[in-house]
Amino acid sequence: MSGSAVLVGQGPDAGLLWHRGDPFAEQKAFEQGLAVVELGGREVLTVAGADRLEWLNSLSSGRFLGLGAGDSVQALLLGPTGHVQHWVLAVEDGEQLWLAGEPGHTTANAEMPGSRTSTAGSTDHGGPVTSTPLTPQGDTGNVRLGDYLNSMRFRMKVEVLPRPDVVPMWIGEKLRGEAGLPEAVAPDVAAPFGPGMLRLCKLSAPGGEAVGTSANTPRMSEAVVSDLAEKGGRGAGMWAWEAERSAAGVPRIGVDTDERTLPNELGLYATELGKGCYTGQETVARVHNLGRPPRRLVRLLLDGSMNRLPGIGAPIQRAGKACGRAGASAMHHEEGPLALALVNRAVPVDAELVVDGIAAAQEVIVDPDIGLHLTPGRELRPH
Repeated sequence: MSGSAVLVGQGPDAGLLWHRGDPFAEQKAFEQGLAVVELGGREVLTVAGADRLEWLNSLSSGRFLGLGAGDSVQALLLGPTGHVQHWVLAVEDGEQLWLAGEPGHTTANAEMPGSRTSTAGSTDHGGPVTSTPLTPQGDTGNVRLGDYLNSMRFRMKVEVLPRPDVVPMWIGEKLRGEAGLPEAVAPDVAAPFGPGMLRLCKLSAPGGEAVGTSANTPRMSEAVVSDLAEKGGRGAGMWAWEAERSAAGVPRIGVDTDERTLPNELGLYATELGKGCYTGQETVARVHNLGRPPRRLVRLLLDGSMNRLPGIGAPIQRAGKACGRAGASAMHHEEGPLALALVNRAVPVDAELVVDGIAAAQEVIVDPDIGLHLTPGRELRPH
């Protein structure tokens, strides 16, 4: 890896690429469909067996029944009281389902790390903070996705297997057909945001042996990165991914959410309202029918003069009173410093807020009265 590459030092994305020296150029390449982002550390599973679609349909907020080869769905796994526990992206290949989840659902508060680690092992403490890797603190105390699913098999004809040798990658639409990119093990899936696809790839170490995601290190070779550059593309890092995700208003479970989060507060993200019964469905339906979920997802435009970003879980205040929690924050090349957050429903949509001592204006994502998305993933600005 080149000497300009900086890795994420802490948190669920620790060890992944943070940026390669020009994070704003990486964001622009992402928006143009000319970037590739390696999303290592995610939990990847296969679910085989005749009952797989019926089983996952009964467990999750997504509609799995009727999925054919190449079809995909996003879904949430909820607790009995409707609180979000896991997010999954699933794609059917005709013989089995492939599932990708988050590295781990973290409900503890978080603070910004004080340093960023380069590939040479040096630590950068100096200069203004421009963007900070996600860094949850404390005991996560949550069951991994694979363990949870295996605990719920009962007598269903399903087999859940971990695939630590497979890594999700975001591939820009203009690079999708290019030779030299890692080979897909399942059909490509439309990405939740940005002009690209999510691809599940089996990556190998330089010697050719398969490498599991437990290593959580970037595995795109320098040859691939150089080849991308010749095609006008870039190998982008998690800074670009998180900045574009926050700008698009797409929540990340375990980062922008806590143990009390309901799907309604996220605008029914990854939730099929009209499907049949599943764990937590009664709460989702009741809150939707009555309207007015307890909190709502917002985008915060932060005061850039403070030269810093709030940490995950930082309290949000209005007129000196707590009214919410911050999720991920990032420095965007156009929007400047921004964050996603959950605020109390009663907070006026035009109220000025303060998070970790930083003034913030709101942009509405979820309607405070009905819990449905107003902007279900704002289109990224063309360039």
